[in-house]
Amino acid sequence: MNEASSPSSPHARADQRLSWARITLNAPALSLQRASVDAGQRSYWRTQGAAESLIVMDSPPGLEDVRPWLSWHALLEDGGVRVPRILARDADAGFLLLEDLGQPTLAQLLSRDPAQADAWFDAAFDQLLALQAIAPPEGTGVFGEALLQRDAGLFEEWFLRRHLGIELDCDASDGLELVQRRLMDNALGQHKVLTHRDFMPRNLMPVLPGPAVLDFQDCVRGPVAYDAVSLFKDAFLSWPLERVDGWLLRYHARALQAGVPVPASAQTFLRDADWMGIQRHLKILGIFCRLHYRDGKSQYLPDLPRFIAYLDQVLPRHPQLQPLQQLLDQRIRPALAARSA
Repeated sequence: MNEASSPSSPHARADQRLSWARITLNAPALSLQRASVDAGQRSYWRTQGAAESLIVMDSPPGLEDVRPWLSWHALLEDGGVRVPRILARDADAGFLLLEDLGQPTLAQLLSRDPAQADAWFDAAFDQLLALQAIAPPEGTGVFGEALLQRDAGLFEEWFLRRHLGIELDCDASDGLELVQRRLMDNALGQHKVLTHRDFMPRNLMPVLPGPAVLDFQDCVRGPVAYDAVSLFKDAFLSWPLERVDGWLLRYHARALQAGVPVPASAQTFLRDADWMGIQRHLKILGIFCRLHYRDGKSQYLPDLPRFIAYLDQVLPRHPQLQPLQQLLDQRIRPALAARSA
């Protein structure tokens, strides 16, 4: 069977997707235009030619089961989190019909109009606090030792070795291992709440009430500071450290008031957020390189310097992590400069 006729080929999947949308909406002339695609296997398509613009979410069976997404959607919606409304579904086929939340993500909106940041981030706290108040259901994955160890390996394997060609000597390897251990111990020592893991402006849609929360299918029980710092250390939007600290303090005050188990001390919470952010930045450097080299998705590489800048912002505040600062100055910067020369 050739690819054009294979039921698993992109061409056949496009035919299935369009046919499902036309039948579901009783709109035989309807067409679909790509709305967005994420780093996984899901894709999103905007309807054209129907009474109103809607979104078809396509999760090909065998590649990305839509049922976990549906389970999390129901849990979050019941908990008061603003998520996209589902208008029709065929879980076996991997198709959902969703409300269209519009074109700009919160990241795009704030890039154009940063003056709206305070208001939208305060609204994002509403959604985050509602999410963190939800009891994780039985069987929810845990952001624990195994996941942290996996994340730590991504940085060394894909960013240092594959992207930069850096092989660490014993001293540098021991220093990085010490830093990773300290970051992991800090994460493991934080109270655990339901954690989105990608709670950032590109996964938030600026609609009222809202913002609406997207890409929630990988929720786990994780450190309480994880999602808060993710909101301000985005892959596509950066802020001065003083503003980030101010927003984190605002979140901390609201979390205390809401009964979310953040530390009583604001300074302890800021340290936890810094260290959680560093752990996450190292992981993302590895993931973006893996997406490029393994998956052929190169659109994330231009944002590598943003995450180096995030490390530069906060590492000077934490002398306990000095070996990472040394690695950054002595090996990573020269290697990055050589690549761009």
